Amino acid sequence: MPDPLHTSLLRGQQAGAAYALLTPRNAAWGLAGGQMANRPGSSLEFMDHREYQPGDDLRHIDWSAFARTDKLTLKVFREEVTPHADIVLDGSRSMALEGTAKAQAALGLAAAVAEAAANANFTHAAWITGDFCRPIHHGADSPATWDGFAFDSRTTPAEAVLRSPPAFRPHGVRILISDLLWMGEPIVALSRLAERAAATFVIQLLARDDVDPPERGNIRLVDSETNEIQEIFLDASAQQRYRDNLARHQDHWQRAAVQAGGRMLTLVAEDLVEDWDLGPLAAAQIVKVL
Repeated sequence: MPDPLHTSLLRGQQAGAAYALLTPRNAAWGLAGGQMANRPGSSLEFMDHREYQPGDDLRHIDWSAFARTDKLTLKVFREEVTPHADIVLDGSRSMALEGTAKAQAALGLAAAVAEAAANANFTHAAWITGDFCRPIHHGADSPATWDGFAFDSRTTPAEAVLRSPPAFRPHGVRILISDLLWMGEPIVALSRLAERAAATFVIQLLARDDVDPPERGNIRLVDSETNEIQEIFLDASAQQRYRDNLARHQDHWQRAAVQAGGRMLTLVAEDLVEDWDLGPLAAAQIVKVL
């Protein structure tokens, strides 16, 4: 592994040591080492009763209470949360954009989340997307030992996850780290990512060059995924169109994340590696300060 990438793993792990992954919805400890999230679910843990409403699952009606009160009431349960975090890295070529800190920031961020998970007594597994989504070598161990990955795929994370659905831990926490710069409906990938998860976090990691368009003038654009080359003249109007398109794309992902029951946060790689401040993750209630 190149030294800069390994150094980023260590820096990220060090930064994560001051934080703990937040348990979804302030869950309390449950049975068999699991946790119970404070939201209705299908766990065996009984929480309360509420009045029946049309469309409710008839299997949850408390018939003994109906016999006593002649009113239909439902048993409400709390959903079990497994103390485990699946961390998914986008392994596409755009994550190693030349002249940027995206690759270092992505690895360091994944390491920080893994360390924060360990501080919350969570196990973790690190994954990377390529032709399919596969576990990183030693990805269940300390981030300092992670190996066997590269940001060289021309397959989008959505295609990778749908092509061969990963064996994520049910009722765990899922974290996707990606620039999200691919075409397609976000909800398709997020629905698969969030399936049977207690919580899903999408961390968009952009390079400064992704956020700010180049200076005005004649420029050559090379698609990092396909190597397609375009010669264009960039003026103020084109710069604004780029910013507007990026904002719409981010809004599309933001709404899809909410629809999938998740949460989205955007970070800039160069800002992250400058001081490895995880304050934005704490502000987004992904981690908390120890």
